[in-house]
Amino acid sequence: MDTTSDQKLPDAADVAGPRIDEATGGYRQARFRRPAGATEIVLVRHGESEPAVPGQPFPLKDGHGDPALAPDGLAQAERVGERLSGSRIDAVYVSTLRRTAMTAAPLLSSTGMEAVVEADLREVHLGEWDAGLYRQRIAEGHPLVAQMVREERWDVIPGAEPVDAFSQRVGSVMAKLVAAHPDQRIVIFSHGGVIGEALRQAVDSPRRFAFVGVDNASISTLVSIAGRWVLRGYNDVSHLA
Repeated sequence: MDTTSDQKLPDAADVAGPRIDEATGGYRQARFRRPAGATEIVLVRHGESEPAVPGQPFPLKDGHGDPALAPDGLAQAERVGERLSGSRIDAVYVSTLRRTAMTAAPLLSSTGMEAVVEADLREVHLGEWDAGLYRQRIAEGHPLVAQMVREERWDVIPGAEPVDAFSQRVGSVMAKLVAAHPDQRIVIFSHGGVIGEALRQAVDSPRRFAFVGVDNASISTLVSIAGRWVLRGYNDVSHLA
């Protein structure tokens, strides 16, 4: 994975396999190479969204809070576009919530591509705490926050999406996109909860909140190879430095 912000994100298929060392004639250590038929998925969390102001709930989209990007989020989106625009991309996906489309916009503008809207990439539904109240409850130290973290379940929040349904939704949409893009590289603009769950399933972690710390505008990378997942990168934010 790149460690400098001025480099483009490499395509796993372009990384060389085993090589012969010219000086010794020996075999150098192999580097990862995406096998034929595999699907590389670049997961981008949306940029920072606008603040939640008490008493001014975010507008709703199909029951989900739908804030726009904050000014910092717009700047982050530009950096994501710069990072990804020079590398191979076969398709771009966004969720139904506008913060993902706004984050994808600079990349789409620079490449001339159009994003496909996939409803199942939307964030976990937070029930009565959606539309911005979740952030307030976190700041207040609401008792259910401690229970949510302890049990690693969003659905301790009243009316929130059941944990098993959320896991199935994320697993199903990832499988759907893999099936649609063999031997291709796709970029998905989604949300912290969705990306965390996708990564958890990829490594078969029993900890449901193991990857929920993905930063805004971060890049994580998975490769699906014949029904199994390889985690190639997590929470890369070097382009934001």
